[in-house]
Amino acid sequence: ITCPGVLLKDKQELYLSVFVLGQYSKTECVPAVFPLFFQEKLVFEKEFANIVDPGDLVKLLEFDTAVLELIQLVPPVGKVLATYEENTRDFLFPDPKLTHGRRGLEREILMKRSPSFTGIAPKLRFSTISIISDSLLNLGRSRIQ
Repeated sequence: ITCPGVLLKDKQELYLSVFVLGQYSKTECVPAVFPLFFQEKLVFEKEFANIVDPGDLVKLLEFDTAVLELIQLVPPVGKVLATYEENTRDFLFPDPKLTHGRRGLEREILMKRSPSFTGIAPKLRFSTISIISDSLLNLGRSRIQ
């Protein structure tokens, strides 16, 4: 995460929280100095029972929201510095006009800064990789097809 020219007055560490597909995960904490480097993989898995048509899955993902928050560990509960929200379909499957990184698509987005955050909006660089697999249910056990 970059934010040129911004110095944080609070010196407590920061982390990125991610809510995707109804699941929450967060990164390890990093020092409060831009640029922030989160060299982590966050894995989210979701099984969609009763979905047989990929078009139905796309519709479901369009109604789901992916939320990312940059949070600083300011007592008592932490302070949200910036957020990003997008429907899960567009978050996982961005437009093909983006440049390719070594693994998946490398993307850059501007986060929306909170009112208490002074300075320009933080820019987040990341990539996503999505894998969709079919499974057959047989006596309560899944088999990959």
